[in-house]
Amino acid sequence: MNQEVLSQAANEARGLAIDAVQACSSGHLGLPLGCAEVGAALFGSSLSFQPSAPKWLNRDRFVLSAGHGSMFLYSWLHMSGYGVSLEEVKNFRQLHSITPGHPEFDETPGVEATTGPLGQGVANAVGYAVSGKRAAAKYNTSEHTIFDHHVVALMGDGCFQEGVAREAISFAGHNKLDNLILIYDSNDVTLDAMADVTQSEDTAKFFLAHGWNVSTIDGHDLDAVVGAVDGAKANDNGQPNVIIAKTTIGKGIPEVAGTAKGHGEGGANFADTARAAMGLPEEKFFISDETKSYFSDRKTQQEAQFRAWNDTYQEWTSANPELADELSSGVAKVVPSDLLDQIPEFATDYKNATRASGGDVIQAVAKAMPNFITGSADLYGSTKNYITDGGDLTPENPTGRNIWYGIREHAMGAISNGIAYDGIFRSSCATFAVFADYLRPSIRLAALANLPVTYILTHDSVGVGEDGPTHQPVETVSGLRVIPGLDVFRPADPEETAGAWAASMHRTDGPSALFLTRQAVPTYDETPVQTRREGSYKGGYILKRETAELETILLASGSEVEHAMEAAEQLGAGTRVVSMPCMERFDRQASEYKEDVLPSNCRRRVAIEAGVSGLWWKYVGDSGKICAIDRFGISAPGNTVMQELGMTAEDVVTAVNSLS
Repeated sequence: MNQEVLSQAANEARGLAIDAVQACSSGHLGLPLGCAEVGAALFGSSLSFQPSAPKWLNRDRFVLSAGHGSMFLYSWLHMSGYGVSLEEVKNFRQLHSITPGHPEFDETPGVEATTGPLGQGVANAVGYAVSGKRAAAKYNTSEHTIFDHHVVALMGDGCFQEGVAREAISFAGHNKLDNLILIYDSNDVTLDAMADVTQSEDTAKFFLAHGWNVSTIDGHDLDAVVGAVDGAKANDNGQPNVIIAKTTIGKGIPEVAGTAKGHGEGGANFADTARAAMGLPEEKFFISDETKSYFSDRKTQQEAQFRAWNDTYQEWTSANPELADELSSGVAKVVPSDLLDQIPEFATDYKNATRASGGDVIQAVAKAMPNFITGSADLYGSTKNYITDGGDLTPENPTGRNIWYGIREHAMGAISNGIAYDGIFRSSCATFAVFADYLRPSIRLAALANLPVTYILTHDSVGVGEDGPTHQPVETVSGLRVIPGLDVFRPADPEETAGAWAASMHRTDGPSALFLTRQAVPTYDETPVQTRREGSYKGGYILKRETAELETILLASGSEVEHAMEAAEQLGAGTRVVSMPCMERFDRQASEYKEDVLPSNCRRRVAIEAGVSGLWWKYVGDSGKICAIDRFGISAPGNTVMQELGMTAEDVVTAVNSLS
């Protein structure tokens, strides 16, 4: 490490941030300026990466949890030789640039996670660490080590205050993720005020209490930062690592440094004097030849390390062809084309909850996809997603396929996303549907980042019964349906559940949510198995076709399909039943298919779902009606609640008969 050059590079990174924020009159200067030496130490010395191969399997993963400080990351990615040109740095926050306001996954080479909502990146990094531990245990051999990387995340006081980060910190300490390094930018400032207005705990003791290795350093001392990171990388004592780096927010702009005003773009008003005081020339977006040369040499060294690793990887591949095929298939997101056929058919007299049939289906999925793992928020006994013979993921057994998250839904979602970001394993997780709101921010980010995570949400309606309205998610299904890019399934029977699972696995460009019942539902064996499976896969289909001229269409999802089917029997031969397990997938079908299922010339339509009515109007139109629950539930036996709230075949028949 050349301390003189890296100190100069730190100031030049400050200059890039000032110039970029000043150019667009928007952004956050506090972290890029306050953590400049941290960036110089990481990208100039301690991190192992390969800019020409940004997805190198054994790279150190760096996650900027404090994503508002995105110019910190863009500056160092540019100087390190990633595909982030100086022109892109100049286009910070501009339309179609790869330097958006907050880092976005797969938009910018070197960005490992979509961050910005504070604390999420901490939990994502924990997910990365889980994936790294599992990959090392599963794929390394006594002859070849192909995974020994570390996960480093930069967080701030805002991240530390968010509950998702604290849940993840507890999980990481309990699971002894010593491949994880958090750098805590401790500048004693939040956005509105000094940090002591809202926090007073002893941070070091907090981490110690959760089983972490803790060090506190001067974050502007290059040697101290490098020593702390390198020391943490050498730690294999079963403790995750936190480096509390004491820094000055907005360092380099005296007018705002060390104050809440240093957080945002306000410091850019003093750009010229600040740049001069740091020894930077008048030229904007300046990077010295010495800095360029240093990082060019470092890139050459990293390329040599990458080539040496690649030689080891090729030897490992030759010696372990089955493991190599499994790993490459996981990274390529390969899903068996015949996955649906590998799921055994259910008996025609099967009658159980879809959470139970989902528990059967997940065994077949796990068998067909060895890179698939799952987890539950202390609810395996209820969510039924435990992989039999998969083992539990523990510090002693990192290859376990079942993750015990504890009662930490928020972190569970974000950790599952972190596993998906890493891209080696397919992740899923489970809780009760009503608790989806605890992990909703993670679900939203998975959709934004196109992550193939499967969220299993059971006890999906007022059919939960006696637990009452706190546990009856009347608004939750539709609440998630409005998230762009998320497929929301509510299957009606075991074969639809199989189709939903196959669809969620085959979808590699975004997340899926599977809403499953607590109460038993019938098996609609009068309709062929393949029709139900493929219909679920497509999102909607004709479950019961009319046997006379079409007069009425009934639409339903999940457990309410039973009521639609019974109502159809009462209404007569001209009634069609359309099962709609996934609106999003149905809406993506060809117009010809949708017209075949819901012919536009039949406007006599009624939909039924044990949830809010809003989204069903697009299918029933102004001429139709909806049997729904636009209120909170009640505490009583499930069947009683259903009847009280209008979820019966009789209510459907009444609605149809009221139509003109």
